[in-house]
Amino acid sequence: MSIAAQNKARVLVVGGGHAGIEACLAALRIGAHVTLVTLNRGTIGRMPCNPAVGGQAKGHLVREMDALDGAMARAADKTTIQFKYLNTRKGLAVRSSRAQVDRHLYQAHMGQLIGSLDGLDVVEDEALGLLRDGVRVVGIELSGGEKIKADAVVLTVGTYLRGSIHTGMHQRSGGGGGTRAATGLSAALGDLGHRMGRLKTGTVPRLDGRTIDWARIPVQEGDHPGGCFSYYGEPGSLPQVRCHVGYTNERTHTVLAEGLRHSPLYGDAAVIDANGPRYCPSIEDKIVRFPDKDRHRIFLEPEGLSTWEIYPNGLSTSLPVAVQQDALRTIEGLEQVQIVRPGYAIEYDYADPRGLDHSLQSKQLSGLFLAGQLNGTTGYEEAGAQGLIAGANAALYALQRDPLHLKRSEAYTGVMIDDLVTRGTSEPYRMFTSRAEWRLLLREDNADQRLTEVGRRYGLVGDRRWELFSRRRELLERGRDWLKSHRENPGGRMDLWLLAHGQPGLGKPTFLSDLLKRKEVSLNGISEALGGLVPELDARVWDQLTTECRYEGYIRRQEEEVRRLDELSDLPIPSELSFDGMPGLRGELAEKLAEARPATLGAASRIQGMTPAALALLAGRIERMKQAKAVIGSGYRGRPA
Repeated sequence: MSIAAQNKARVLVVGGGHAGIEACLAALRIGAHVTLVTLNRGTIGRMPCNPAVGGQAKGHLVREMDALDGAMARAADKTTIQFKYLNTRKGLAVRSSRAQVDRHLYQAHMGQLIGSLDGLDVVEDEALGLLRDGVRVVGIELSGGEKIKADAVVLTVGTYLRGSIHTGMHQRSGGGGGTRAATGLSAALGDLGHRMGRLKTGTVPRLDGRTIDWARIPVQEGDHPGGCFSYYGEPGSLPQVRCHVGYTNERTHTVLAEGLRHSPLYGDAAVIDANGPRYCPSIEDKIVRFPDKDRHRIFLEPEGLSTWEIYPNGLSTSLPVAVQQDALRTIEGLEQVQIVRPGYAIEYDYADPRGLDHSLQSKQLSGLFLAGQLNGTTGYEEAGAQGLIAGANAALYALQRDPLHLKRSEAYTGVMIDDLVTRGTSEPYRMFTSRAEWRLLLREDNADQRLTEVGRRYGLVGDRRWELFSRRRELLERGRDWLKSHRENPGGRMDLWLLAHGQPGLGKPTFLSDLLKRKEVSLNGISEALGGLVPELDARVWDQLTTECRYEGYIRRQEEEVRRLDELSDLPIPSELSFDGMPGLRGELAEKLAEARPATLGAASRIQGMTPAALALLAGRIERMKQAKAVIGSGYRGRPA
């Protein structure tokens, strides 16, 4: 990168977590000079919660980051110690990948990556305030009074803003992982007009694996052979580990219930009133909300190859340490377990994401971008995907280029961002496949086909990644052409193979692409029947082609639905359109529209409470405004007197 380019585009990223890392790397790839400001450079890439990457819908986000040349997928692949496919019985559209990783190796990999790149500087300090020039951000102020100038700023401060850690009735200031909290930026965002709120999350006690009776706890093996996240990587070479699955019981619940009086959530002097993650509740929440359940599942997950620490996934808690210990020792196999570090809850400030546009830029201060848990999300994957988009758009803003927007029909990342900026959230937002209307189009296997070309246009995708993508695209086209042009006849080798395997034969000449629609037919079967006629393609290419053939009709239908919706969704809503007092529009909905200021009719359709009738009303008003502008532009002044 030239000095001129560095001077032209300077991006500041505050926070070295998963969002901050992807933001730095995205801005750097596009051509900005990047400065990362972090409280502690030793915590860059830390995994303060579970030692895993991916999961339901989260695996889709990881692959989308990889399709845009992000880092999370490759880092996970290098540090995977167990790999599993989830939702395998629910169809390939919602199948998700999850990797248990060595948290220490993962953090070391990310730290080394950030420290090794030209054009990326790291400053260890706290950002206290934002520097402004009117309605434009021009940098940040550090705790010591030093000012760093920039053309764009990305805030990815995680759970650090006025973070407060709770274990029982003991409370202390701190951020994720127990590090110190950040205090200044909450006030700075509030002063800008961003609505600030409080959310809660938590973590589990870490256990000493040497004090666990593993023989008494059922084993959960990974999938063999394991997979990987990156389209152009291979499964990791690290030794693979076992996880185990235990269960709470009535005695566990009795101990927990008796300890609730000392809980910061439910105790006599409860001090936490912020909403926590609905889909990842604490063990206290579980026994209160689901009193009819006599047990809850606990996954015992190794944190790495060089540590005895175990992560009991499903046992997040903020109860006193003694209660945590007593409850754990009621679980089979954990009767002698020792806690290495107790679990805790953490309250922190977040900014209402409805104060952002779809590029994740603040509506109050141009050049300021927000990403990650600051926007009310939870999870490494949600944070990383936001960080990548915010970092890319910060660099594009600094270079005076058009922003990158991903539609709901293009990516889970687009679904998440659209949900956040149009609907907001009152609890930590988590990605699920059920949030995406076009799940068949947004599969894990085709994220690169959906997004890599988009990333290339914006400068996110480098030459090597583009070369690999182009080669994979060629292989996919070659395979599609062969499947759609190769026809098998009754009495032929394929027909004989089907009959030999107890399957209905071919009643007429049939293309292989149609034959693959049968659940009983796979590429292996075709290869066995046809031998050397089958092109030699990568197994992952064949998997994707099988999915395309099997779901072809449904995919075509969804593509047509998206096309029809796009014709309406892309209709821009004029900025001067006033919703207040619009005939036929309910007052409550008018208020929500005025607050969200959706840019398009498609964005308006996803506002809570929106109805088809209200959308039709808006479309009619927009069309009349367009006609009126056309009349004025033509110079028409009505009939002469």
